[in-house]
Amino acid sequence: MKIGIIGAGKVGGTIATLLESCKFCKNVALADVRPGVDLQGLKKSKFARVDVNKPAELAAFVGGRDAVVSAAPYFLNKTIAAACAEAGVSYFDLTEDVETTTFVRGLAAKHKGTFMPQCGLAPGAINIVGGSLASSLENVRTCEMRVGALPLNASNQMKYYLSWSTAGLINEYCQPGDALYGGRRVTTMPLDGVERLTVDGVEYEAFNTSGGVATMGETFAGRVQELNYKTLRYPGHRDLMKFLLHDLNLAPRQELVTQIFDQEVPLTESDVVVFYVSVVGTDREGRLKQRSFIKKMHGAVIAGRKLNAIQLTTAAGITGVLELFAKKKLGPGFVKQESVSLEDFLGTQWGGKVYGG
Repeated sequence: MKIGIIGAGKVGGTIATLLESCKFCKNVALADVRPGVDLQGLKKSKFARVDVNKPAELAAFVGGRDAVVSAAPYFLNKTIAAACAEAGVSYFDLTEDVETTTFVRGLAAKHKGTFMPQCGLAPGAINIVGGSLASSLENVRTCEMRVGALPLNASNQMKYYLSWSTAGLINEYCQPGDALYGGRRVTTMPLDGVERLTVDGVEYEAFNTSGGVATMGETFAGRVQELNYKTLRYPGHRDLMKFLLHDLNLAPRQELVTQIFDQEVPLTESDVVVFYVSVVGTDREGRLKQRSFIKKMHGAVIAGRKLNAIQLTTAAGITGVLELFAKKKLGPGFVKQESVSLEDFLGTQWGGKVYGG
């Protein structure tokens, strides 16, 4: 399979790294507007300089691929998805942006190919796990999904360092989310719904952010009483973000906040991903059950490249989905994350290595 990746940053490069060992992948074209992308150790990959905002360049890159992955900033995904639709090429992305997902869904209704947004960590793997656990019970009271990409150590006031897309981080802090309450879809406000939980003796705070529920609200409406997604952080982080974005009214100025974070908040390579899903409901015999999937995942050195935890878990999510696509286990049209079974996902090379065990 010939795969194109647009966005040769940390996650895009990590996806190419994982694809090196995948038998289903013949070659990778790694595109970015920036020159000088490091391809050391990536024998399957070739670099292509592409400006997404130049239609001819984008169309030329997309044509001839079996699948295109957008690892670009979320605000470029509509343009990339539209180019894939016009070329009849299947499209995958990592977006947490709800508006982008709605746009991609509209494209899928009118064009051939597979269109599967939200394929990373959260949304992505969290929905595969949450959907599978919820589907394993007859009647579900609660489905709680929690994910945090956190520094292993932090000494600053907000107890946080950057480890992934700053634009995506700020966007999910500013946009409303989706949830189920009483079996009905409701809108959640960002940074609200604060709670505390402990995993392996470490206390975290959890609060509402956008995108993590993906399409599960639609899928499980009327079948699950309460379903929600929250971001995990070390205690105290949420209050500072609330002050910055709400009290100082900077939420409408996401580009400015992103610029400040990129300039002043350090980027860490020492991180951990905390992954938590808990489902409570009754089985077919009417017995009340609690089922969970809880992991702490760290980075690794793969193909001579040091990958941090958020890079590895995000790339493993979409690489696993690409393997299922290559095996024709994904249908055409718009594909939801929760339509993928956990068994199939853990049966893939990288889904199993990173999320299994």
